[in-house]
Amino acid sequence: MLRTIPIFALILLLLLGGVWAYAWVTRAPGEGLAEAFAGRLGLLFGAQMPVPAAGGIQLPQGMSLGGGFNLTDQAGRAVTEGDYAGRWMLVYFGYSFCPDVCPTELGTMAAAIDAMGPAGEEVVPVFITVDPQRDTPAHLADYVSRFHPRMQGLTGTPEQVAEVARRYRVYYARAQRSDTTDYLMDHSSFIYLVGPDARVRALFRPEMRPEDIAAAVAAQRGRQPAG
Repeated sequence: MLRTIPIFALILLLLLGGVWAYAWVTRAPGEGLAEAFAGRLGLLFGAQMPVPAAGGIQLPQGMSLGGGFNLTDQAGRAVTEGDYAGRWMLVYFGYSFCPDVCPTELGTMAAAIDAMGPAGEEVVPVFITVDPQRDTPAHLADYVSRFHPRMQGLTGTPEQVAEVARRYRVYYARAQRSDTTDYLMDHSSFIYLVGPDARVRALFRPEMRPEDIAAAVAAQRGRQPAG
């Protein structure tokens, strides 16, 4: 029996290594490696990550994302999860200098809230930067206003951003180009539905239709009271 344990561990290690390599080779342009890895694991263990008809990914039983944070909003005010207590949020992690994926997903998130009609007024769209060095509050104020009048832009110190990213299991890393001093940020690209208790209730993959996100949010809010 004891001999089978190392063998099982070796098989598991090889399996995860194979999935990681497959994710590296097959990931789409702009898709973070961690996101690709999670997606390939979801395909492998699909029974653990049920997908509702509306398209959101429900978290596996016992898995918890989200929680407390200390950040700064686009007006320069210090904010915590308590400032959004009792409200639902759609949250996206990215950065304002992102050339394609971030504007697309923020536009989708804004369109989803508008598609909810009057119920959308009770959902707060939130953009959390993974590039606090460049995304100052003033810069974020201009950026988020281009997508939705109620969108909140949050930044902070590198340590504060790293902490909230850890709580949401967001992958991000600076990608320096050799031919210029400019840089990009490689990052995961999920939209998170966060409940009134600051915990993530569902995730939405990139390129989902706004109406599907709106339907999934309505289903989640109907399933769990917002009080």
